[in-house]
Amino acid sequence: MSDNEAGDAPPMGFVLQAGRGAFTTHNGPYYHRLGDEGNQQAFHALGRHCNGVGLIHGGMLSAFLDGLLAAAAGRATGSTPVTVHLSVDFLDMGRAGDWVLGEAKVTRATRDLAFVEGRASVGDRDLARATGVFKLMRGRPV
Repeated sequence: MSDNEAGDAPPMGFVLQAGRGAFTTHNGPYYHRLGDEGNQQAFHALGRHCNGVGLIHGGMLSAFLDGLLAAAAGRATGSTPVTVHLSVDFLDMGRAGDWVLGEAKVTRATRDLAFVEGRASVGDRDLARATGVFKLMRGRPV
């Protein structure tokens, strides 16, 4: 599969996510779906998302989870979240051609911080889980 192939259509209800920063746009494309609680995103793993042994790179999963958790924090608080801490546990392996789905929700929010947890999965297998703390910026960040 070439890196330019989008592969199969995204999972039901997911639409292309626009308006992301240059880093995230370069890593994507990402898709999103709003759930009742939290945030849901997905990406179709391409060869460029994988390491030398053909598995989805941990750095790709980490970047995906960071954005996913931040989006959940932003949606829940109406603020611009900036990562203060991110912890990722890698649980299983994914490969090029997989649709990776992520979901995240805020577990606690204060005036200045949001605490978020989430996971990335392929089918019924969790590839990684993450927790994060985000500084909530009011207005436009500097």
